[in-house]
Amino acid sequence: MKILKVKHYFCVISKYSVFSYNHYIKMAEGGMSLEQQFVNFSKFGDTKSDGRTITLTQIDKWLKQAQVIGKKITTTDTGICFNKFKSKTIDCPTFIKFIEDLAQQKSIPPPEIKDKLASCGLPGTTKATQSVSVGAVDRLTDTSKYTGAHKERFDAEGKGKGISGRADVADNSGYVGGYKGQNTYDKTH
Repeated sequence: MKILKVKHYFCVISKYSVFSYNHYIKMAEGGMSLEQQFVNFSKFGDTKSDGRTITLTQIDKWLKQAQVIGKKITTTDTGICFNKFKSKTIDCPTFIKFIEDLAQQKSIPPPEIKDKLASCGLPGTTKATQSVSVGAVDRLTDTSKYTGAHKERFDAEGKGKGISGRADVADNSGYVGGYKGQNTYDKTH
């Protein structure tokens, strides 16, 4: 192994690939290596996968979770770079070549991307799709602004009344629905 300084990164050149010094420190502290992460993400979302190969979709999920995809690198860039390998899936050594080629195209040090990929944690959907609270949604679900028959379905706190809010209960008092002076006849005569 050989240690070099590339820009502001210390790199370790091993038999297989170039990793940053931080990558090896994280592995020593109990973090996961890039190869372990490769197996985790290659199995994520694919019940038939054995962890030896990974698809472009899984790579894009991994790069998004590691926050590599953004303004500088896009999913279009990853697709172009992936198609150079003329395969639907690639193995781990080919994936490392893919990352190095992508980094070279975008003028980013490969160890920087590899560090982010190794330290992004287990695959998950925590940052993927989050519900957005838009003004229109808030306005349409605010029960205090409902009118007509819909207003009757909720109490003053905005909670639904259930069947009593939906049922049209007949009032057999003998008065019409909008009459305000109900039960006042005896008091005036």
